[in-house]
Amino acid sequence: MTSQTRGETSTGPVARLSRRGFLAGAGAGAGAAAGAFTLAFSFPQPARAAAQMATGGAAGGPVPEVNAWVVIHPDEAVIIRIARAEMGQGSLTGLAQLVAEELDCDWAKVRFELVKPGENRRRQHVWRDQSTGGSRAIRGSQEYVRMGGAAARTMLVQAAAQGWGVKPEDCTVAKGVITHGPSGRSTTYGAVAAAANQIAPPAAVALKDPKNWTIAGKPLKRLDTADKLNGSLVYGTDISMPGMLVAVPKACPVHGGKLASFDAAAVAGMRGVKHVLRVDDETVAVVADSFWHAKTALDALPIVWNEGPGAAVSSTTIAEMLREGLSADTPYIGNKAGDAKAVLEKAGRIIEADYSYPYQNHAPMEVLSATVRWTPERCDAWAPTQAAERALDAVAEASGLPAESCEVHTMRIGGSFGRRVVTDYVRMAVLIARQVPGIPVKMMWTREEDMAQGRFHPVTQCRLRASLDRAGNLEALHMRISGQSIMAYARPSAMTANGDPLVFQGLMPDGAEMAIGYTIPNLLIDHAMRNPHIRPGVWRGVNLNQNAVYLECFIDELAHAAGADPLAFRRKLMANHPKHLAVLEVAAKGIGWGTEPASGVHRGLAQVMGFGSYVAAAAEVSVSDGRVKIHRIVAATDPGHIVNPQQVEAQIAGSFAYGLSAMLHGECTVKDGRIEQQNFDTYNVLRLDEMPAVEVIAVPSGGFWGGVGEPTIAVAAPAVLNAIFAATGKRIRSIPLKNADLRKVQS
Repeated sequence: MTSQTRGETSTGPVARLSRRGFLAGAGAGAGAAAGAFTLAFSFPQPARAAAQMATGGAAGGPVPEVNAWVVIHPDEAVIIRIARAEMGQGSLTGLAQLVAEELDCDWAKVRFELVKPGENRRRQHVWRDQSTGGSRAIRGSQEYVRMGGAAARTMLVQAAAQGWGVKPEDCTVAKGVITHGPSGRSTTYGAVAAAANQIAPPAAVALKDPKNWTIAGKPLKRLDTADKLNGSLVYGTDISMPGMLVAVPKACPVHGGKLASFDAAAVAGMRGVKHVLRVDDETVAVVADSFWHAKTALDALPIVWNEGPGAAVSSTTIAEMLREGLSADTPYIGNKAGDAKAVLEKAGRIIEADYSYPYQNHAPMEVLSATVRWTPERCDAWAPTQAAERALDAVAEASGLPAESCEVHTMRIGGSFGRRVVTDYVRMAVLIARQVPGIPVKMMWTREEDMAQGRFHPVTQCRLRASLDRAGNLEALHMRISGQSIMAYARPSAMTANGDPLVFQGLMPDGAEMAIGYTIPNLLIDHAMRNPHIRPGVWRGVNLNQNAVYLECFIDELAHAAGADPLAFRRKLMANHPKHLAVLEVAAKGIGWGTEPASGVHRGLAQVMGFGSYVAAAAEVSVSDGRVKIHRIVAATDPGHIVNPQQVEAQIAGSFAYGLSAMLHGECTVKDGRIEQQNFDTYNVLRLDEMPAVEVIAVPSGGFWGGVGEPTIAVAAPAVLNAIFAATGKRIRSIPLKNADLRKVQS
C-alpha cells in the first residue's frame, strides 16, 4: 500500500489512508461545519457524596470528579469515562478524543474508565445509552460526550477565575493549562479540579467547529493497546478469583429442543467435579475446579435430549421453504415507486436471477463467558457485553433480586460482531451461580458450544426481475427477498405493518439512513418472511450484507444485458443521489477504472449506503485454474465526520477481512436440525495470504455523522463477485465461493 496523500474532490477534503504505510500525525479530520454552535443540556449537579467520587487518587484517596465524564487527578492525569463497549473497534479511543477535544486537555495524560450500568442507573442515566451496535458508538453519542467535555472545561476555567478573582472570559486553555491573559498568571487542571467540582454545571456550552479540532480528527494512538501488548489486559475468559469454580454448559444442539434427562452420578466422582446442574429446560452444566475438569466431565455425561420437530430440518428443507417464498404473496413492502409488477407484465424483455445467502456464525476469538457471584443479598457479574444495561436486566431477572442489588462489571471484549448484543449467556451464568451461592463461578462455553448455540446471520434467498427499454435504460425492478426475520425472533415489538425493517437495509427510500441510492421509475422491494427454527441474530453489517450482494451484482447483470459499462450504467441511475455517486466515483478512480489493468486482472464495483454512511469499493482479481486471487481493493467512505483517521482505516480494512471471510468460506449448514460447523476446522476464516491490499480513501463531507465499523463489509463481496464475472464470464449468485466452480466459461 501507499502512504497517505492529500487531495481534493468535489465532495470535500480527501484523506488517503494506508494500513501498512500510515504516517503518524498525517490526515486532517472532518469536513467543515458552519461555525461554532451552542447546545443546551443538563448534567446532575456533581455530588459531594462518596458515591460520585472517583477512587485511586495520587495519594490513594478519593478524587472528586469534575463531572460525570471527566475526573482529573492532582498529578494531572485525566480520566475520561467511557459508557460504550470496546470490542476491538476503537470507539473507546474515539470517544475519549471527542471529550478531550472539548476539554482542551493534554492527550498524553488521558486515561479511561469503563462505566457500569448499575452506576448509570443510580445517576439517572447521566451517561445515556450504553448499548454498542449498529456502528452507533461514536455517531450515536458524539454530541453529548462533546458537551460533557466542554462543560468540564467551563467549570475548570470558572474555578481558576474565581480563585484569581477575574472574569472567566479573560482566561484561555491549552493542554490543561489555564492562563489569565491580562496578568499572565497560569494554573493547571489538576490544581483546580477539586474546586471545579463545587461549581454548578453550565446550562449550555459552545462546541468547537470540527475544522478547528486538534485532538479529534487526528490519527492519535489508541488508549487500549498497551495492556493488550504486555498481556495485562484481563478479558472475560481470563478472570480469576479466590475460590472460583468453573462451569461449562451444554444446551440442546437442536434449537428449541429440551433437556430430557442426564445421569449426574456417572461423572460425580470425576476429578475436580463439584456439581452437575440443570440450568434451565434446555441446558445442563458441570461445575468443577477448572475448565478442563468441567469439560472432561461434561463430555462424559450421559445426556438425553428431546430434540423436537426441529430435528427433521436440514439445509435442503430450509432452501425449499425459502424458494416457495420467492413467488408467494406477501404484505411486507420495504420500498415502492410506480407499478413495477404492471410494467414487468407487459415488458418485452425481462432479466431475472435468483440469489441466496447462507447462515453465518459470528465466531469471535473470545468465546462467550461470564463470571457471577450470587448471594441472597447481591449478585455481581463480570460480563463482556455489547448491551450493558440489557445484561443488568438479565442478571436481575435470573438472580431473583432487585436491579439495585445487582451490578455488571463491564469489560473489554475479544471480538463480538453482534453476538454479545444478546444476553443469553449472562442469564445462564447467573442461573448456575445461584445454585452455588457465595462462590464466584466463571461460566465458559466451549468453542463447539459457542458455534452451536449462536444467533446466526439469517438465511435468505432473493429473486430479482427487471426490464430494460430499447435504449438499455432500467424501467422496472421487482426484488423479492424470502427468508428469516431477526426482529420476529428477537424483538417482535419492533415489527411494523411492513414487516421487519432490518430486512430492507440498503434498499430503503430516499431519506433513510440505508437508502438504495438509485432512481428506478418502477420499483418494488418486498419480503416473504420464512422463519426456520435456527435462531437468527445481528451479525456485523446485518442484512445490508446480502442486500448489497443481491442488488449490486444484479445491477452489474443489467449493465451487461444493456451492453453498458457497469460504472456508466450506475451513473445514469444515481444522478439524484450525489453522495452515493461521489464515493463510487472515488473508488473507481482509485482503482483506475477505464484504464487497462495488468494482464489477467479484472475489476468490479459496488456501492451502498449503510448505517448513515456512503461507501463504495472497487476490486481487482484474477482467476487461474478455478482459483480466485483478490489482489487489491480500493474503498471509499463518506461518514460525514472522522474522529480518528487511523481507526477509520483499520476498521475498514478489518471489515474487508471479515466480509471476504464470509464470501470465501463462511457457511453454516443444517443437518438433523443442528448446525454442522462447530469449530474452525469446518468453519474456515480468511488466511493472511488471501487478504488483498486495501486502500481506504476517506471523503468526509460534513453535516452528518455516519458509522464506520459495518458499512464497508457490505461492498466487499459484490465488488469481488462482479470482478470474478469480468474474469470468467460466470455469475456467482450464491456464496461462499468454496462451493463455486470458477473455471472460465469457454467461448
